[in-house]
Amino acid sequence: MAGPTTAERGERQQESSDPPLARRRLGLRRRLRTIIILVVILVLLGAGSVWALYGSQWLRVERVSVSGTRVLTPGQIHDAADVPVGAPMISVDTDAIEARLRRKLPRIDAVDVVRAWPHGIGLKVVERTPVLIVQKGGNFIEVDDEGVRFATVSEPPKGVPALELTPSRSSSAAASLRRFGEDRLVREAVRVARAIPAAVARSTEVVKVRSYDDISLELGDGRTVAWGSGEKGAAKARTLTALMKASPDARYFDVSVPTAPASAGS
Repeated sequence: MAGPTTAERGERQQESSDPPLARRRLGLRRRLRTIIILVVILVLLGAGSVWALYGSQWLRVERVSVSGTRVLTPGQIHDAADVPVGAPMISVDTDAIEARLRRKLPRIDAVDVVRAWPHGIGLKVVERTPVLIVQKGGNFIEVDDEGVRFATVSEPPKGVPALELTPSRSSSAAASLRRFGEDRLVREAVRVARAIPAAVARSTEVVKVRSYDDISLELGDGRTVAWGSGEKGAAKARTLTALMKASPDARYFDVSVPTAPASAGS
């Protein structure tokens, strides 16, 4: 048998005479083998994760919970949300569910759709709160603190003042209605309702709007308050509180100009 060639003997002699080079080559092969093993493991883990999220029965929607309701019922929320029970948790479109709830149930002011792993979807709703009601026929339209007319009910909610839009026949009132429009006047009435002092709000039965700057309150005991526009609401609230304390027997209060209030009647 022929022995090693001259070239092979030269390579062996070179490797044996250069141990650092041989070690570097050996280390390179080991690192390459380690990288290949890690890549294979990552691919397997990724495939397993995709299967667990989309293909397995482990992470699928099994229950839907509802919280935060006051007037609405959990059943109404369930029906409007139409959550795909049985679908993979990861594929549930939470934004679409939120949009569906807000569209179908205007009483909802805000909703948070959350995944409760491994099997639940949580629906946390915040309902609109009426600050005024508008009578229409035998029903009542609820208006929230943004002026949104969000629901019609057969019975008025307790403690919520009625809104009366009664533009006067004066040219200024007509001009006000043309300039601002009914929706703006409703928002102005809401602005006033939110500024009324708590003690007065409890007995306020009607917020009457004749024009943008002619808004008044009718209290349950027959007293009236000329509020003016919705501007300077905090100052008017403080002035009204002080004026009522100073003139407890008065039947009429005017805080339309809070720096020059007036009261009358007994």
